Amino acid sequence: MKKIKVRSTSGTYEIWCGRGVAAKSARAVGRLAEQSALFLISSPRVWKHLGARIERIFKGVHRATILFDDREAAKNLSTVERTSRQLVRSGADRRALLVAVGGGVVGDVAGFVAASYARGIGLVHIPTTLVAQVDSAVGGKTGVNLPEGKNLVGAFYPAKLVIADPELLRTLPPREFRSGIYEIIKYGVIGDAKLFQFLELKMDTLLRRDPAALDFVIERSVSQKARVVSLDEREFGLREILNFGHTFAHALESVTRYRKYLHGEAVGWGMIAATRLAVAIGLLSAKDSGRILYLIARVGPLSRWPSTSPARLIAAMQADKKTRAGRLRFVLPERIGKVCCGMEVDPQMLAQVLRECASSGSLK
Repeated sequence: MKKIKVRSTSGTYEIWCGRGVAAKSARAVGRLAEQSALFLISSPRVWKHLGARIERIFKGVHRATILFDDREAAKNLSTVERTSRQLVRSGADRRALLVAVGGGVVGDVAGFVAASYARGIGLVHIPTTLVAQVDSAVGGKTGVNLPEGKNLVGAFYPAKLVIADPELLRTLPPREFRSGIYEIIKYGVIGDAKLFQFLELKMDTLLRRDPAALDFVIERSVSQKARVVSLDEREFGLREILNFGHTFAHALESVTRYRKYLHGEAVGWGMIAATRLAVAIGLLSAKDSGRILYLIARVGPLSRWPSTSPARLIAAMQADKKTRAGRLRFVLPERIGKVCCGMEVDPQMLAQVLRECASSGSLK
């Protein structure tokens, strides 16, 4: 097991990475600050596969289990309200502790509930998807979607502990596993050329869920995100690099009403668009562009680019949180292992890149 520390304004917390570490969850939570009651929060889909195991781990420790729909389309304020009311009915007070067991949607909703319920209660993440283990469960971002855009309502609210156990990924469907690999590729492009090289060499091994390869990329990705968010918790500077591909991704998710893509898949397309845009403005070499695009293609086929106009996608991007004074800003690769933030581009060039993505259809 590896313990990775993250600094935040609320204090330092740890991410525990390792096989079998989930079995230690109850003891680990018991060592946290005093709480009145512990509540498990998850989804029916996750509970079908892991509920019995988690219930055994927390037997006699938790007061209630609260389940909600974990589709991206259900990540909204209505779900937050229903979940909060269930906490009230279950007797949660301001010293309650939520243990979020699930993927990114569970973590985002549970985190926002924890941040707002009784003006803030304790939170522990046990992520059960690859995307959540390497990305969304680390760093304290919580939030839900509005019809106008993704994660527009939320809060920075760090957990007291994050437990990333690769064994929990055994029942993860292949499509969701591949979705997480796109986020791992992101870490290679933005700041870890050695991770990128490892993925080039070991992608087929990783896709087979080889334990050694999987453990390596999870720890490497978590370590990089922990470093970034410790230096810039609230995204005033360095943390922007984590948004590589995400301006495009959030627009793709929004225009398809969060029903077409898994988040990592949208990020995959977003990285393709950002890479092509970087080449178009002369920032990125054709060689590095080819390496990035080929590695993304090796993960597997992506769902087709949506049948929508560049103008509609650009309008969706304008609603994104990363827009400043109505001006779009992109994170674009300069070379593998380094990106540039706050890049503004010619609207006509942006529209052309979007048309090129649409003409490529699905990536295989």
